Amino acid sequence: MAAPTSTVDLSAALITTPVPIGHWLAILPVAHCITLGAVLLMLRGYPRLQAWLAIPGLAALALIDAALLAKVAAEGPLTMVMGRWLPPFGIAFTVDLFGALMAFTAALAALAGGIYALADIGESGRRYGFFPLLMLLMAGVTGAFLTGDVFNLYVWFEVLLISSFGLIILGSERQQIDGALKYAVLNLIATTLFLIGVGILYAAFGTLNMADIAAKAADLRGTAPLMTLASLFLLAFGMKAAAFPVNFWLPAAYHTPRITVSALFAGLLTKVGIYALIRVMVMLLPVERQELSLVIALAAAATILVGALGALAENDIRRLFGYVVISGIGNMLAGVALGGLGGISGAVFYALHSMVLMTALYLAAGEIARRGGGFSLSALGGLYRQSGGFTALSLVLFLAACGLPPFSGFWPKVILVKASLDLGAWWLAASILVGGFLTTIAFGRLFLLAYWRPAAIALTPSGPRWRTGLPLAALTALVVGFGILPEQLLALSQSAAAGLADPQAYLHSVFPEGGAP
Repeated sequence: MAAPTSTVDLSAALITTPVPIGHWLAILPVAHCITLGAVLLMLRGYPRLQAWLAIPGLAALALIDAALLAKVAAEGPLTMVMGRWLPPFGIAFTVDLFGALMAFTAALAALAGGIYALADIGESGRRYGFFPLLMLLMAGVTGAFLTGDVFNLYVWFEVLLISSFGLIILGSERQQIDGALKYAVLNLIATTLFLIGVGILYAAFGTLNMADIAAKAADLRGTAPLMTLASLFLLAFGMKAAAFPVNFWLPAAYHTPRITVSALFAGLLTKVGIYALIRVMVMLLPVERQELSLVIALAAAATILVGALGALAENDIRRLFGYVVISGIGNMLAGVALGGLGGISGAVFYALHSMVLMTALYLAAGEIARRGGGFSLSALGGLYRQSGGFTALSLVLFLAACGLPPFSGFWPKVILVKASLDLGAWWLAASILVGGFLTTIAFGRLFLLAYWRPAAIALTPSGPRWRTGLPLAALTALVVGFGILPEQLLALSQSAAAGLADPQAYLHSVFPEGGAP
């Protein structure tokens, strides 16, 4: 199929007016991560200095993303174009409320993980590049959330994958190499499918700018292979998000690296896959999403139940939490399948909740191992007697993961169940509820064995350390805050969903003159 030719005069596509200062916020988070990552790499021989530069740098990233979120929430989507060429010729960073919310939440999770790493990652791990790799990982994650170009979405996927390969083998232990191999093979297959989809997309549309694609999709629906594209993207992003039936790589890989790395992976990487799926299927290919809704819903239900049943069967806490990640992905997929304001807002709310919760759960797993001597449920016990405060904090996280009130996991599940029942998809609502019930049993088993059961051996009391206790307490506070005061986050999630379903503000940000070429 020949690519459509543009009728736009190239001489008129060059930007001749100054870029508003506020629009530089769209690229500042990525530029900050890349610059700081390069500086930290040059300081590889100074591991202590690396750490004390990285933490303020991650805090600065959170502040930049907060400013970006505030600007987008107040003024609507904003666009920054590279190379002074207007879209669709120039590469655009276009930030709407959905992308800004995801980027800010990711920065908070990364900051918590960075602080925890001060205690978890030793001098050897720092010399091998933990902090530079972390900053490059955040560059890839943030770039994926903020880009307005499909090919550059692929590029940022590659950036985060390369840095994640380095992080997962940090320490060069045998099980890490094994986990990295499984992680790499499946993700490279997904990346290849994504790249094939990008090629077909360009052949059909003659552009890779998301706003331009959204504007042209209706006119090309009769001639372009949009269903093929939607199926390719669904498979590629579903694999990256660890959705059924391509979910088996996650529990085989996420338990192998250092616990800080596992926490960052669980909190961030699968959510990039879900973000890409929502962005492409809801904003760019909404008709195709509707036609594939039953397939997506079946995959969602299977993902929820497989994740919950896997968690019930696990003895290793890290693998148990890996299956909880998978079950959560199923809930987000259910929102994509349902569509509409209810389904998409529920998926967005759940994604934000899961980024915070899963990071916190893995950090809690690290504390369980430090206090109890390992990750095996069969050997753990007596944590309640050792620390009532840590037990209470863990219980909050467990209840939130089960979707029980009054914590953050409750509200997105209510939204998704209601949206399912409104559409008559009672079986999807039932799978969400049954998945939550099975997850509750899995966490109840974990609590009884690791906390309530007397210890098999005498435990050495281990007091809290601020480097591990502070990030865990802060993330738990967010989980409680989102649950008790959900109104603001719910309003933001609904606004983000509305912007995806009706992207006119997004298109106007990219093409302010009133239309795509």
